[in-house]
Amino acid sequence: MPLHSTIACLKPRAETRTGAKTRTTLLLGSLLALSACGGDFDLDFRGLAGGELSTSQAAQSVGTAQRPQPDARGVISYPSYQVALAKRGDTVAKVAGRIGMNPAELGRYNGLALDAPLRDGELLALPRRVAEPAAGVIKPEGEIDITTLAGDAIDRSGNTSSATSTPKVSGQQPVRHRVQRGETAYSIARSYGVSVRSLADWNGLGSSLTVREGQHLLIPVKVSAPVKETRISQPGQGSATPTPPSAAAALPKDEVKQPAPKAPNAPKLSDTRTKASSARMALPVAGKVTSLFDAEKAGYILISAKPGEAVKAAASGTVRLVSKDVEGEEIVVIDHGNGTQTAYSFIAGIKVKKGQKVKRGQQIAVATKNRYNAIQFLVFKGTEPVDPMPYLN
Repeated sequence: MPLHSTIACLKPRAETRTGAKTRTTLLLGSLLALSACGGDFDLDFRGLAGGELSTSQAAQSVGTAQRPQPDARGVISYPSYQVALAKRGDTVAKVAGRIGMNPAELGRYNGLALDAPLRDGELLALPRRVAEPAAGVIKPEGEIDITTLAGDAIDRSGNTSSATSTPKVSGQQPVRHRVQRGETAYSIARSYGVSVRSLADWNGLGSSLTVREGQHLLIPVKVSAPVKETRISQPGQGSATPTPPSAAAALPKDEVKQPAPKAPNAPKLSDTRTKASSARMALPVAGKVTSLFDAEKAGYILISAKPGEAVKAAASGTVRLVSKDVEGEEIVVIDHGNGTQTAYSFIAGIKVKKGQKVKRGQQIAVATKNRYNAIQFLVFKGTEPVDPMPYLN
C-alpha cells in the first residue's frame, strides 16, 4: 500500500514532504479533531505539514516571545494589520461594538456568525484599521520614531502624574496565517517551527486546539536563546596537582587481611517474580517490531504482521475514532484514560464501532497487505506522540 501522496505545505518557502511521517501526521490530526469533543469532524486532511525534520531545524531555538497586551478594547496594532482579542462571554457582535466596526464586516472576514460565542482570548483579524491604541502601533525597537518618543517625553513632562503616561510598545510583527482546509494546530505549528502550545496561547485556541477553515492565526515570534559562555581554563589554572608521597616517610605496615564477607543468600525469585502481563500494554499483533519510534522522523512503530492476521487492542478502553484517511486507509483510535490513546493503521475489516468499550487483547481489525508487511502502532499522551516501547515492555 503506497504511502500518502506528496503534500504541499502552505508556506511558499516550505518544501513538499512525503513518506511515513505524513501518515503519523494524519493520525495525529484525527486525534486533534477528536479532542474537540463534539465539534464538526473534517476527514479531509490535505495540506497537513509532515515530513522529516532536518538537524538544522532541530537546532533552532524553540523559544517564543510573549504576545503583546491589548488595550482596553482588546485591540493589538501592528504596522500591516490589527487584531482584536475576545473576552469571556463575547460574540462577534459584542467585539465589533467595542472596537467601532460593522459586525457583519467583522464576522464575514473571520468566517463567523454574529452570535457565535468566542473563547476568552480568542483572536479576530480586523478587515480594516480602527482607532489606534493609546500605546500606538507596535514596531521593532529600532524602528520606533525618535520624534514620537520625544513628543511622548514632552507630554509626560507637562503631566504631574506619571501614572497616566502610556509608554510605547516595541516588538516584531508576527506572520499572519490563514487556516486552509485540513490543517490542524499541530501541523501549522510544525510548519513554522514553533510549539503548538505557544500557537494556542497567542491565538486563544483553548485546550482543544481547534482551528477552523479561514481562521486567521498569529504565528508566535521566535526569540533566540542566549548562548552560555563557556570558560576555558588556561594552562596551569586547572585543579591543583596532588602532593606526591614522600620517599623519606616510612612505608605503612602490612594490614591483616580480613576474611572475605560471606555472600548473601540468593533471594527467593518466587516472591519477586512479575508476570509478563504486568506491562501496561500488549503488542497488537504477535510479530516483531521492525521500525522503532523516532520523535524527529516517525512518531510510530511498525510491527510485522501477515495479511489477515488479527489486530488486537493493546489495552482496555473506549473506541474514540473509526475513520479513513484521504487514501482510504482505515484508522482506529482507542482512549485508555489519563490522556493516553493508541492508534492503529494498515488495518481492514474493522470489528468495533465508535463509543464501544473494548478489552485488552480483543480483536479490533485484521492486518492489510502493504509494502511493510506490518501494522502501524502509535501511542499519544495528550496530543503528542510518545515512544510505545515503555508501555509494551
